[in-house]
Amino acid sequence: MNLKIKLGVNIDHVATVRNARGTIYPSPLRAAMLAQESRADSVTLHIREDRRHIREQDLVQIKNRVKIPINLEMAPTPSMLSIALKHKPDYVCIVPEKRQELTTEGGLNVVKYAFILKKIIKKLKDKNIRVSLFLEPNKKSISKAAQLEVDCVEIHTGKLCNLVENKKKYSKELERILSVLKYGFENGLEMHVGHGITYNSLRLFKNNKHLSEVNIGHFIISESIFLGMKKSIKKIKRILI
Repeated sequence: MNLKIKLGVNIDHVATVRNARGTIYPSPLRAAMLAQESRADSVTLHIREDRRHIREQDLVQIKNRVKIPINLEMAPTPSMLSIALKHKPDYVCIVPEKRQELTTEGGLNVVKYAFILKKIIKKLKDKNIRVSLFLEPNKKSISKAAQLEVDCVEIHTGKLCNLVENKKKYSKELERILSVLKYGFENGLEMHVGHGITYNSLRLFKNNKHLSEVNIGHFIISESIFLGMKKSIKKIKRILI
């Protein structure tokens, strides 16, 4: 029997709009509350080094008001670890980060940074925080993640989603991702996908028994301009049913 695929709603780009004018609106807290009202399963937010969107105070406000789980995306740095240990979100997803990138461009090099990650993962898990790694779809990285005893892996779907949206051949990339989802699942990991997902690419994962969760942010916030946030989330949820 297939498990229900959960939806995590990333609200970073509500804060992007707020910060563009230096105002106090639109409110990331309000967005998180709307995600909860729309029956999202979790709220994701990424505190970046340059604070280009979410700020630490946003995390504090959301944690104090929102009842569904909070997933904090963070780079594997001492300062970000300190924030996570201080505020204790329900989940943490460790992601790579470059100051100059527009958005996260790829997965962690989990093999190269295994020693650093092992220390961070232990400290987070000691505080009962679920830990995920954001990885490229390759089995070597998945194997290393399993060795590091993380709870979950989120597969970077950016390449696949770009191919789908640009109406290019995507079957090979999809096959690669589906194979990795199965491999991770069979190795005891909870498998997630995220980055660039739209209605079109989301349908490719419908009823996948190896997939536990999808995380969608930029597309939901974009659609909210035209539909409103609740309708946008509910439309995503209908595809997952």
